[in-house]
Amino acid sequence: MTTSKPDSTSKPDSTGPLAGLRVLELGQLIAGPFAARMMADFGADVIKVEPPARRGQTGGDPPGGEPPGGEPPGGDPLRKWRKLHPDDPSGTSLWWSVQARNKRSVTVDLKKPAGQRIVRELSAKADIVIENFRPGALEKWGLGYEDLAAENPGLVLVRLSGYGQSGPYRDRPGFGAIAESMGGMRYVTGFPDRPPVRMNLSIGDSLAALHAVIGALIALHHRKSTGRGQVVDVALYEAVFNMMESTLPEFDRYGIVRERTGTNLTGIVPSNTYPTADGRHIVIGGNGDSIFKRLMRAIDRADLADDPTLASNAGRAERADEIDAAIAAWTSRHSLDEGLDAMARADVPSGRIYSVADMVSDPQYLARQMIERVALADGTPLAMPAVVPKLSDTPGGTRWAGPELGAHTDEVLEGLGYDREAIEALRRDGAI
Repeated sequence: MTTSKPDSTSKPDSTGPLAGLRVLELGQLIAGPFAARMMADFGADVIKVEPPARRGQTGGDPPGGEPPGGEPPGGDPLRKWRKLHPDDPSGTSLWWSVQARNKRSVTVDLKKPAGQRIVRELSAKADIVIENFRPGALEKWGLGYEDLAAENPGLVLVRLSGYGQSGPYRDRPGFGAIAESMGGMRYVTGFPDRPPVRMNLSIGDSLAALHAVIGALIALHHRKSTGRGQVVDVALYEAVFNMMESTLPEFDRYGIVRERTGTNLTGIVPSNTYPTADGRHIVIGGNGDSIFKRLMRAIDRADLADDPTLASNAGRAERADEIDAAIAAWTSRHSLDEGLDAMARADVPSGRIYSVADMVSDPQYLARQMIERVALADGTPLAMPAVVPKLSDTPGGTRWAGPELGAHTDEVLEGLGYDREAIEALRRDGAI
């Protein structure tokens, strides 16, 4: 789909499943904004609060430089992260166009009393406030949960931080990379003879964002029967830890520490990545009992298919190296396409390893309309991931790309009852 150019009258989708839900986003960078973005994608009215630009500045500071005098940079720092749009004079990140889509941008200086008053007024009309500052920051500004709930008892405050709002580490700075390490994901990722590696993605932040959305919706459901809001406390490391499957009970019962195993999956056989004759790789998941038999016959190893000791996963796990070697010997004699065709005929799960270049032309991606084009502020189209999950009756959608800094400030303040003179006074004071 292609949407119209965003402007100061951009409005939330009145037909979306979250239509009428009012969300105030105080966070920046990844975890908090990603959570708010998912709500905006399904019709919530998300007002994103960003620090105002200094005079003569239209966006955040260039990477690597601190603003003079300790002044905060303008806008969410994500506006300056990763690849920037070459035709945008403000140098806005392409990631920003996705992360801030469907949101309204309002500039407010949270360190100024007038800015804090604006946030309290917005919070009084909100269902959800999302923040991912270091614990204690909101309280320092007089914006803690007790302060906000006094005016709005039904408010749900979603708080994302590296270590949570309590515990001995609560005051430490925490990013997704640290959460991935402390939560256990880094330890099990990579090859056994090499140091742990990371995905080239901010997965810890994204996992925390998903937990934040789940927690917020649970709290809203509870509010239906009680009328009371609550705090949703999401620690990034705990969101990662929640993905660690059976590693904890395995350690508790057997003293086993799951280690890095490269491309295979511990105790689930066969599930691995195998080389092909054309220098590529095929991923094969043949760990179901009946699937394993079909896979072995497809690679001309009926002896393994009929071996009673390999009939269940427990027996296969004991001979994982032998099974993987048999599969690799077969795939190494066939091209990737030949291997995929053979696995498809045998009804064995398999696939190629996609780059983004593969995704944009893949028939499954296209049939599911997972690549959409959205107009940026300058009118140029940009491909971005379509909204997920897909709902049959009330699907989400992208209505506009990430807005320019403060594009909706006047509109939102007027909705709070501020007149033009008051808005201009706030602007002169640097509060907006």
